[in-house]
Amino acid sequence: MAITAGRPPKAPDGPLNEPPVFASTFHAGGPVAYGRDGNPTWTAFEDALGALEGGSALAFASGMGAITAVLETLPVGALVVAAEQSYSITRVFLEERAAAGRFRLRLVDIGDTTAVSVALDGAALLWTETVTNPLNVVADLPALAAAAKLVGATSVCDATFSTPYVLRPLDHGIDIVVHSATKFLSGHSDVVLGAVVTADPARCEAVRRMRSHYGAIAGPMEVWLALRGLRTLGVRMDRAMANALDLATRLSTHAMIERVRYPGLPNDRWHDRATALMRRGFGAMVSFDVVGGAGAAEALCTSTDLIVHATSLGGIESTIERRRRWPGESRSTPENLVRMSVGCEAVEDLWADLDHALTIARRIAGA
Repeated sequence: MAITAGRPPKAPDGPLNEPPVFASTFHAGGPVAYGRDGNPTWTAFEDALGALEGGSALAFASGMGAITAVLETLPVGALVVAAEQSYSITRVFLEERAAAGRFRLRLVDIGDTTAVSVALDGAALLWTETVTNPLNVVADLPALAAAAKLVGATSVCDATFSTPYVLRPLDHGIDIVVHSATKFLSGHSDVVLGAVVTADPARCEAVRRMRSHYGAIAGPMEVWLALRGLRTLGVRMDRAMANALDLATRLSTHAMIERVRYPGLPNDRWHDRATALMRRGFGAMVSFDVVGGAGAAEALCTSTDLIVHATSLGGIESTIERRRRWPGESRSTPENLVRMSVGCEAVEDLWADLDHALTIARRIAGA
């Protein structure tokens, strides 16, 4: 489906792919009319992603643009229940908007389904992630979706870490899915893009209106690159997830590692829940706590060669960073936690690089 969806109609000498359409103005009489409202390149990407997720997709200029559009559909003063361990900028945005009186905010431990259900009393929206960033907590999506529905709240899930190749939230009752398409969907670290997917036409139209009115529209070249990257989603995810499981297994027995956070490990707290929800694998994000505190963790990240010391994630190359280096990161994230986005390199090369960097970190820690 990733390879075939979103193609233009077959025609003699017609292009195999929808080309990037650089236009702000269109001839009258069609459904688009103006470049802030639509673009054929957007449509191709949206058709492909919508088919993969099982809904209707909308492209945005960034993941945060997509997130903002969804939240701006809420009435003033609405109560939002959100995962405390959400992506740091999502949580900062929620806290800032709540402080400004735009809506009320109740942060929860998304892994505690009972506590979340209680917190939903009076809520208009539940915000969760398939796997939280960066602690890799796996949310019980079917139970959370049902609890939100019971109180009339809209359920929204950021599925950036998992992608539809691993987990489709709409299949489990979630109302709206958001993606930072910058990450695994595009997969080549050359695009900033976001997306919203829903199976509800009314919700889709409300978010579409926010995109048009607030202007978080994607450039056609970025969308074209994202669609090109999406074509290889399955191949990339298979390789990256196999590498991630291999590295997580080796890290779990390393003397310099206090804890590995990866739901693919049989002893991980969230393994059973992940097994019940995830198809084909457990994602390509591995987090782990390094012996020796923040200094040793930082030394590890700055000592890799093949693995790139950088923020962001989901590219074909592996990246690594200490998350608490960012001021907005949650205080519940350990100072010595390292988040690694595992790519498609040869796994033995990745391990050699990681093991060497851990040796350097050991010197820093005096272990």
